[in-house]
Amino acid sequence: MLLRAARLTRIYQQGETNVAALRDVSFEIASGEFVAVRGPSGSGKSTLMNLIGLLDRPTSGEPVSVLSSDRLAALRNRRIGFVFQSYNLLSRHTTLENVELPLIYSGMKKRRRRKEAELALAAVGLSDRSGHWPSQLSGGEQQRVAIARALVGRPSLVLADEPTGALDRKTGREILNLFTDLNRAGHTILLITHDEEVAREASRILILRDGRLIADEQLGVESHGRTAGAPSLEAG
Repeated sequence: MLLRAARLTRIYQQGETNVAALRDVSFEIASGEFVAVRGPSGSGKSTLMNLIGLLDRPTSGEPVSVLSSDRLAALRNRRIGFVFQSYNLLSRHTTLENVELPLIYSGMKKRRRRKEAELALAAVGLSDRSGHWPSQLSGGEQQRVAIARALVGRPSLVLADEPTGALDRKTGREILNLFTDLNRAGHTILLITHDEEVAREASRILILRDGRLIADEQLGVESHGRTAGAPSLEAG
């Protein structure tokens, strides 16, 4: 079992009012799964991602509430890769340099991290864009760079928050196909989305409503619209 959430609850204080963004959410994710978390705005999706990604602490529940800030930061860097809707690339760094960033923070030596970044770019089909600036890339290419950056540290889990939300339908489909390829290569993926069609690309869907987990659907292992030919970055 890769991840276990046990009765996760997150309560925020707004003035004198307590607002429960997440209430008693429990589930497990096995290594190699492709799981989507779906729900409307305000359902608790982002709160759940922040807790699983160790970006926030639960009000109650396990397992991360007892960890120190330093321990949380270390776990984030080594075990979790993040992909965001807005790409979050640094404009004054090349594609390759953007992908290298997590390895710089981990202290990896330059020659090795350069090789790892090149492998990650190859895994998303962008070997020929390593010297480009983010402004020279399309939206889909920028998201692929963000995915390569998430993969470069060989994380146990990739968290993708609305990764197709800023893309047109065709490009979004290409990114979803890429996630399917990466999952088949062994990566564990948790994808956050409000879109039912996007969620159904996963093999399992967790549905949130009003901060509660109301359904856990198994869809089987078949994927839709898979692309072929991209090299694999072996999961660590």
